[in-house]
Amino acid sequence: MRSSQAILATLLAMGPGTAMAQDLTIGVVPGAYADAATVAATEAARQGLTVEVVEFSDWTTPNIALDAGDIDVNFFQHRPFMENTEAERGFDLELVAPGILQNIGLFSLRHDSFDAIPEGGTVAIANDPVNEGRGLLLLERAGLITLREGVGFLGTVDDIVDNPRDLQFSEVEGPQLARVTGDVDLAQGYPHFIVAAGTFDPTSGLIYSGIEDLQFNVGFVTRADRADDPDVARFIEIFQTSDAVKQQIHESFAESDQLYLLAWEQEPAS
Repeated sequence: MRSSQAILATLLAMGPGTAMAQDLTIGVVPGAYADAATVAATEAARQGLTVEVVEFSDWTTPNIALDAGDIDVNFFQHRPFMENTEAERGFDLELVAPGILQNIGLFSLRHDSFDAIPEGGTVAIANDPVNEGRGLLLLERAGLITLREGVGFLGTVDDIVDNPRDLQFSEVEGPQLARVTGDVDLAQGYPHFIVAAGTFDPTSGLIYSGIEDLQFNVGFVTRADRADDPDVARFIEIFQTSDAVKQQIHESFAESDQLYLLAWEQEPAS
């Protein structure tokens, strides 16, 4: 697995018009998605499809690289995140297959219940559109805040209409939330990042999302003009049918069924 910096440096060194050796390049973020894609790439190699897995450390660069053609597919985002990125940046992307639904949660290393969150307590949430809204919806489900009616997952802290404990919010890049959880009273969390960071128990959440959040499964995204790419389709088929990939996903989510669902197995039959 190569880093995003390494692949971009290689692309620049090769110059325009030079073909890469691999058949397919997939961009991921650290944790479950990278781990599963790496296992699938090994399986694909046995079937004659060479796949390079490129790891990015943020949620912005994988779509920039995809739009530029530096990678063929990425595997880190759900449809609402993708659609927001398209609206903001003018990209033309397509989610071509479902992947993993991660059950995000609210975590505290200071308190063992929501009742214990103090007046003026500090809360860390994701800083990007959609994922921030998902965190706020969990806080509303927990009874800590009330959001403006109808705002849904597009809510921001400006849409909080009732905050009886005067909670203080800090907005943090999603992958970094696991590392700041100990510094606040409550934090939105992504189990696979918590597992990857090794900072605390990902099954210790005070509340989790679930199957009702199926639209937020992290799927496989290409540029719209590559949506029918046969190599992408082959890789996705390998990913979704491989027992080794399923086992790796289970391990990456701390072997806990409460932390994830295989979204392609939840889709209704056509």
